[in-house]
Amino acid sequence: MRAFREAVEALDLDAAEALLAPDVAFTSPVVFKPYTGKPITAAILRAVSGVFEDFRYVREINDVNGRDHALVFTARVGDREINGCDFIHVDEDGLIDELTVMVRPLSAAQALAAAMGAQFERIAEEARTRSV
Repeated sequence: MRAFREAVEALDLDAAEALLAPDVAFTSPVVFKPYTGKPITAAILRAVSGVFEDFRYVREINDVNGRDHALVFTARVGDREINGCDFIHVDEDGLIDELTVMVRPLSAAQALAAAMGAQFERIAEEARTRSV
């Protein structure tokens, strides 16, 4: 999805948030249960933008029907190189209703989990204040 990719690459997280459906389901690479809703998903995107270093998308894959997309990326968390993919599904209005992130290798996923875990109270608070 070109608009999401461009927003993330430009660190325009307000524009990225505007592309999320109100009931978006975000599936984290390090948490079992998906997070549901625009406020928590936007807060997670904001936090991860501060955790990832040298983030860049390297490939974009789109289905012929235009509703499923894969954005392949590379980044760093501390000294760990990450390869990952954002799997995106859009609803009939063109808003992102599913966002699933996968990363590898395991040591990078563990570094990401630790870095995001350290921020999760702030993430949850931001989501609460945005949903009011």
